[in-house]
Amino acid sequence: MTRFSEFGACSRVDQVVCDPADGRAAAEIPIYTNEFWTSRQRAAHSLHEISYRACFKPQLPRFFIERLTRPGDVVYDPFMGRGTTLFEAALLGRVPFGCDVNPLSVLLTEPRLAPPTCAEVAERLEGLPLDGAADPCPDLLAFYHPETLRQLVALRTYLRQRAVAGALDPVDRWLRLVALNRLTGHSAGFFSVYTLPPNQAVSADRQRLLNEQRGQTPPIRDVRRLILAKTRSLLRDCDPETRRRLSTVAARKCLLSRLCDHTPEVPSGSVSLVVTSPPFLDVVDYAGDNWLRCWFAGIEPKGIPITFLRRLEEWQQAMTRVFVELERVLRPGGHVAFEVGEVRGGRIRLEHAVIPCGRSAGLLPRLIVINQQEFTKTANLWGVENGARGTNTNRIVLFQKRA
Repeated sequence: MTRFSEFGACSRVDQVVCDPADGRAAAEIPIYTNEFWTSRQRAAHSLHEISYRACFKPQLPRFFIERLTRPGDVVYDPFMGRGTTLFEAALLGRVPFGCDVNPLSVLLTEPRLAPPTCAEVAERLEGLPLDGAADPCPDLLAFYHPETLRQLVALRTYLRQRAVAGALDPVDRWLRLVALNRLTGHSAGFFSVYTLPPNQAVSADRQRLLNEQRGQTPPIRDVRRLILAKTRSLLRDCDPETRRRLSTVAARKCLLSRLCDHTPEVPSGSVSLVVTSPPFLDVVDYAGDNWLRCWFAGIEPKGIPITFLRRLEEWQQAMTRVFVELERVLRPGGHVAFEVGEVRGGRIRLEHAVIPCGRSAGLLPRLIVINQQEFTKTANLWGVENGARGTNTNRIVLFQKRA
């Protein structure tokens, strides 16, 4: 880590002394600061290009997967989100395990581990009747032209009927994935009128206000055409070698939709590496961001126990429970790369707060990695200055299970 200089500079090394205040010896943990992976946008495989709030770059899990595992090893993300860790692991020939309390995570991850071809998607779209009468959804007219909404409701009905009948196939799952990612956005490539950045759906009242402020009305969108266009974009890097690599590990995958502090489906000692980023302190409202996706997928968001903790002590208690379970599923000598962040204007450094959580579960804190870069496109879009509010750093604590 000290000699790492792929982007021009050697790492800066500092020390942090962690006193767990529980009678054990304090741990002196090195901190390595550098640019450890590229800050460029769209520098990873095209199948990663699924919008999801508060997700990390694929280069982050790749950095640890390449250094700490071998092909055939199990890589696990207990807060899998859009599936970044899982898909990157699969691309590298590792077996993807994932868990998330939000059922949308499985819908966003599974289809990309066994993607159909563009021709299969085009044929399925051509045969779908999308001209039926729309259900009464007056609030959705703040986002969609009535004709667009009619197409969306028809597609939603088709997918839900197939799901109830147990007849969903890989092409159906792909259509659902792509539709979920075209629901709202700020370009003509989405089904909606101009709204906030992709798939961070505001309320219908706020969207009506935005429409009034911008003097806009929802235009007619061709749902089939947009799904096929996004399919071509997602599959542009999906060559025969990619499909071969995915096929070698996809059958062994494990995708769970539940709280990750109790995962009996994951065998003890089966995981070589965990790469994850947990919910931060009241930073992101996942349920609020995803209400429209939940509508399309037929999910009741109020029934999803999303972790949303306001007090640091509550967050630490919840993370300790997670670490206890991670210690169980890790093989001896296995690692956890736990990505956290600065919250509340940098006043709270979660990389320090999480160390006693891992230690309480019996894991050894080995080092802290701070990936420091110029701000990203998303941070700039939200008007956040470089170096402010933790937007240009990833802060990862690396733990290890005793051999």
